Amino acid sequence: MAQGTFSIWRGEHGTGSFHEFATEVSEGMVVLDAVHQIQAKDAPDLAVRWNCKAGKCGSCSAEINGKPRLMCMTRMSDLDLTKPVTIEPMQAFPHVRDLVTNVSWNYRVKKKIRPFTPRAPDAPDGTWRMDQPDVDRVQEFRKCIECFLCQDVCHVLRDHHLHDEFIGPRYLVYSAALEMHPLDTLDRREELRKSQGVGYCNITKCCTTVCPESIAITDNAIIPLKERVMDHAFDPVVKLVGLLSGKIAGP
Repeated sequence: MAQGTFSIWRGEHGTGSFHEFATEVSEGMVVLDAVHQIQAKDAPDLAVRWNCKAGKCGSCSAEINGKPRLMCMTRMSDLDLTKPVTIEPMQAFPHVRDLVTNVSWNYRVKKKIRPFTPRAPDAPDGTWRMDQPDVDRVQEFRKCIECFLCQDVCHVLRDHHLHDEFIGPRYLVYSAALEMHPLDTLDRREELRKSQGVGYCNITKCCTTVCPESIAITDNAIIPLKERVMDHAFDPVVKLVGLLSGKIAGP
């Protein structure tokens, strides 16, 4: 059994400092186990959000050694215990206390995106028919557990704080799932371009790197979505067809 040192952020509403704690680390432990041991023995008032401890609820998001990760999915055996393991709250959202942040902004953003609106059923039994490749394409996006690690690592939100202008990679994925759904009838491309900031994304793939569900956020969602939006807005042939059909207003 080894001894590990943990430098954990303590404080409220953005102010505070790192406090060091030592605890025993045994085989099979994850970072959340160590945090719970520290709570039990040394810091009973340490605030930390968690729920399932199985990598499916997305509650225990934090930054471990500077990288956004789920504490319950970060194994101690993968970390260098010769130096302190730093644990701090996500940086893209308002700090509440210790390791807890207020992520409610994300839910407000989701409410602004027009929901799935399917066409009328096309089968006699009142159901729909879809090709399997179309189903598979959007199914990947449904794996999201809303841990918001992709939002946290995104420089547009983390460094530039453009929360009023950019919905972030999580909701670009959500929008892509709607826009690529073969049954959906709405066109959200103008909203994505004008009010939801899809153009801010410069496809660094940092969001894909931190996704615990291994969703190809950049390649499979954001890039195809940006292509759709830009073709709709700037392709002269598309604009001409739109003008002739009355779907796009003239200058």
